Amino acid sequence: MKLQKLFIKHKYTFVLIGGVLIVLGFIFKFSFDWDLGYSLAMIMASVIGIPSIFIQAYQALKVKIISIELLVSIAVSGAFIIGEFSESAIVIFLFLFGGLLEQKTLERTRSAIQELIKMAPASALRIDKADIEEIPIEEVNKGDLLLVKTGAQIPVDGAIREGDGYINEASVTGESRVTGKAIGEKVFAGTILENGTLKIEAEKIGEDTTFGKIIELVEEAQDNKSKAERFIDRFAKYYTPIVLLLAFIGGFLFQNIHLAITILILGCPGALVIGVPVSNVAGIGNGAKNGILIKNGELMNAVSKVDTMIFDKTGTLTNGKPAVSEVKAYTDDIQEALWLTASVERESEHPLGQAILDYVRETRYAKINKTEVVKGQGIIAQIDAQKIIIGNQTLMENHAVLVNSQVEQDLLRLQQSGNSTVFAAINNQLALLIGVKDQVRSDAKGTLRILKQMGIKYFVMLTGDNQTTAEMVGNELGITEIHGDFLPEDKSSFMKRLQDKGRTVAFVGDGVNDSPSIALADVGIAMGNGTDVAVDTSDIVLIHSNFKKLIHAFGLAKKTVANMKENIIIAVGTVIFLLIGLVFGYIYMASGMLVHELSILAVVINGMRLLRYRTKFEKLDSYQVLNEKLEAQ
Repeated sequence: MKLQKLFIKHKYTFVLIGGVLIVLGFIFKFSFDWDLGYSLAMIMASVIGIPSIFIQAYQALKVKIISIELLVSIAVSGAFIIGEFSESAIVIFLFLFGGLLEQKTLERTRSAIQELIKMAPASALRIDKADIEEIPIEEVNKGDLLLVKTGAQIPVDGAIREGDGYINEASVTGESRVTGKAIGEKVFAGTILENGTLKIEAEKIGEDTTFGKIIELVEEAQDNKSKAERFIDRFAKYYTPIVLLLAFIGGFLFQNIHLAITILILGCPGALVIGVPVSNVAGIGNGAKNGILIKNGELMNAVSKVDTMIFDKTGTLTNGKPAVSEVKAYTDDIQEALWLTASVERESEHPLGQAILDYVRETRYAKINKTEVVKGQGIIAQIDAQKIIIGNQTLMENHAVLVNSQVEQDLLRLQQSGNSTVFAAINNQLALLIGVKDQVRSDAKGTLRILKQMGIKYFVMLTGDNQTTAEMVGNELGITEIHGDFLPEDKSSFMKRLQDKGRTVAFVGDGVNDSPSIALADVGIAMGNGTDVAVDTSDIVLIHSNFKKLIHAFGLAKKTVANMKENIIIAVGTVIFLLIGLVFGYIYMASGMLVHELSILAVVINGMRLLRYRTKFEKLDSYQVLNEKLEAQ
C-alpha cells in the first residue's frame, strides 16, 4: 500500500525522469553510437514509469472496470517482453505526460474557485463579555457576537445588534455602491465595512453563508458530469474490451504479437475520454470567473437550445428598488427645497423616502425639531421656523396647499408614466413634485436585442403587477408578449403550456414567487441578489445580478457545446486515422502513440480556449455604442 501511494504521489516526477532518460538514450544512440546505453536508458525509463499505470489499472479492475490504463499496461508490457524497449518507454512517457497535461488543465480551469476562496474571510473578532478575541473563522458559532471595524471584511451572515455603517456588498450582490446599514439589518460574509463600527450576531457560518454557497455551487458544478461525459464513460466501458478483442484476433490471425500490441496502443481513446470533461470544466470555470454560476454540466446543452426567455419584472427587468425619475420644482431655490425634503425623509423608513435620500445624496442634514407621521398620507415636520409637509395630494389638500392646473398636469403625466408621486411643501407653499418609480435596468433593452441576434426567438414578461404598469415596462423594452396580474401558479401554468408546444424555456427571476417557475423551467436563472429560495432552485445564478451577463451565459453555453463536439470529432477522427494508417502500413507503434498523444494535446488546448471566451458583443467599448449600432440597423 505504501509503495502504491509512493508511485501515485510521485508519478509526475517519474514523467520528468523518464523524459530525461529517453533523451539520454537517443543521445547515446545517435551521438555516440552506443546501442547498449540506448537500450539501458529505455529499459530504465520503462521500469520507472510503468508502476503508476499498473496501479491505476489494478484499482479500476478492483471495481470491475476495464480501463484505458489496462490497455496501456498490456501493450507496454508486451512491447517490453518482445524487446521493443524504445516503444515501451515512449508510450509510457507520452501516456503519463498526457495525464499530467490533463491534470494541469483541470487545475487551471478551477482557478475561479480559488479566486473566490481567497476572497473569503479568514478570521473574526469575537466579543466575549468585556474581552475581544481574534479567532479563526472555523471557530465562529451561531449566536456569537462579532465586532467589525472600518475597512474589515464581515466574517459571517448575520444581523446588526449595535452600530451603523456603510457596506460594500459587491462581492455578493454585485452592487458597486455602498449601502447604509443600521441595527436589525442583515449583513453578508465577504462584504466590506467601508465606514463605521458594527457588532453583529452570527446567523449563518461557513458553507451556510451566502458567500460559502457561491463557492459550493461552483465546486458542485465542476464535479457533476454532463450527459456527454456519462455517454463517454459508458462508451469507454464497452470500447476497451472491444479493442482487447481486436488485438487478440489480429495477433492470432496474423501470428503477429507486434501487431496486437500496436492495435492496443493505437486504440486507446484518451482524447475522447478527456476532451468532453475539459470543455465542460473550462466552460463552467469561465462562467464563475465572469459572475455566472452554472450548477452542473448538463445545463450547457440545455441553455444552448433555449428559444424562449420568460422574465419576471420587478428586480429582473427593473432594478427592484424605487428611484427618483423626475423632479418638478415650483420654487426658486430647488437645492434648499431638496435639502429640507431629504432632512425630513431621514426620519422615515418609507421606500419612497429612501429613494429621495439616494437622489439628494447629502452628507449633512437640517435638525428636525418635531415630526408627525400622518398614516397613509405622509409626514409633517418642523425645522426651526419652517413647516415642511411631505406626502400625497390628499395631505396637501388637508393642509390647504394650493395645487394649480399646471401641477395637476405634471402629476397626471408622471402617474401615466408609472411613477409614484411625492409632494413637498414649505410653509404651506408647494415647492416640489417628485416622481419615483422602479427604474428599468439601463442595460435591459440592449441585452434583449443582443439575445435576439444570438438566437432567442421569443421574449415574454410575466408579473404580478397590473397590466398597465407591465405594458409600460414591456413596451419600453420591446417585449411583445406581456402578461400582468399573474400569480405564481399562473406563471408556472403559462410556462408549462409553452413547453408542451415544444419550446425550450428559460425563466429569469429573483423572488420567492418566482421559485416555482425557476424550478419548472428547462433552465432556471436567478438574479444573485434575489431571495435564497430563488437562488437555491435555479440552475444558473447571475452572482452580481448583472443583467448583461445573460449574453455571456447564453454565448458561453453555445460555445461550450460546440467545443465538446469539436473535441469528440478530433478524438474519433484520430482513432480512425491511426487504424487506417496501421492497416496500410503507414503507422507504427511509436509514431501512432505520438499522434495519439498529440490528439490529447489538441483537445486540451481546444478546451482551454473556453477560459478566455468572450462574446463578440462584450468586446465592444460599451453597450451604449452597441445600442447605437442596433438602432441604426
